Amino acid sequence: MFRRLIMASALSLMAISAAPITASAGQQYVDESGFAVSGYDPVAFFEMQQAPVGTKQPHAVPGRADITAEYNGAKWAFATEANRKAFLADPAKYAPAYDGHCAYGIAQGGKVPGNPNLWRIVDGRLYLNITPTVVGFWESDIPGNLDKSKVNWGKLEAAEASGKNWTAIDDNKGTYSGPAPIKN
Repeated sequence: MFRRLIMASALSLMAISAAPITASAGQQYVDESGFAVSGYDPVAFFEMQQAPVGTKQPHAVPGRADITAEYNGAKWAFATEANRKAFLADPAKYAPAYDGHCAYGIAQGGKVPGNPNLWRIVDGRLYLNITPTVVGFWESDIPGNLDKSKVNWGKLEAAEASGKNWTAIDDNKGTYSGPAPIKN
């Protein structure tokens, strides 16, 4: 059942016709925004109050197009200069696991995009998922899914980053309010 949902999500993404998407800068997932984490501030996740498992997380904080850094072959945006400095001091701490791909997708054996508004921090690591439905599957067994994803990541890490757009999935409507980063 879970594999079918991930495959259905991946297949529906493949069927979407859109303008070409810049998907890969190194192996980091980068969507049409041109930024890692779709232009949202990776440090801000660690500053927010995380919602309990099974409930909706607060929305990601948009970065600013004029406060950026490079890491893992990608451009990252930040809401504040302080967040940029924190990131540069320890980028591996703040960058999402699996190069910004969906944690449940990795657990199921494939690279699909991560939606920055569907996040959870577990043991100090930021994990993203692709759709609200997938979040439910991932959260139903976080430890088991992390065990699977750690094994699968060894096989998937060198594969090309996903070239799909998470905002094009109907199930994601309402999970975001506007584009990031913010242009100043």
